[in-house]
Amino acid sequence: MRARNQGITATDVAKLATPKSVQNAANDKMNGSNFGGNTYTDHGRVREPVIAAWVLDNYGIEPSTTLFHAAGHRRHLATPDGVGTDARTLELSEIKTTNKAWRSIPRSYMRQVWWQQYVLGADRTLLVWEQHRDFVPIRSQPECRWIERDEDQIAILVGYANQLIDVLNAMATRAQQARA
Repeated sequence: MRARNQGITATDVAKLATPKSVQNAANDKMNGSNFGGNTYTDHGRVREPVIAAWVLDNYGIEPSTTLFHAAGHRRHLATPDGVGTDARTLELSEIKTTNKAWRSIPRSYMRQVWWQQYVLGADRTLLVWEQHRDFVPIRSQPECRWIERDEDQIAILVGYANQLIDVLNAMATRAQQARA
């Protein structure tokens, strides 16, 4: 957790869509977030290993809890839910549970996926989601879709992440000066 707090993770980047969101993310990182989980996140934690086993069986992507950093920036961090390779490319998986049907993949999840691809140098990610009703899966198998790497979107996210780091550094400097 300490390492994650020092850097910018896919969870952080998922929220970065505007300059205002950069400031909000900096405040959350400096002051801590009030969110400690709920029944939905608890359900996701219980279902993730089951869904990860399905991903391994069907796509050969190994479950992972490893924290990675980008080759060019040690504060750019990601923990994809799965890491694997086909004959020529690095592939990731990202697992979600939801109580809503998706007409399209939520944008925050796309940002997470692109960030993970950037950090690990992956070409594509299998986004896997399981819809539930009252915490009971509604299908026998999860749904999934391959998400290809998008360099334009990644460049935008890297820019926001670097802005966030700049804001965090400035906040830390101000806090040190106030203590001195």
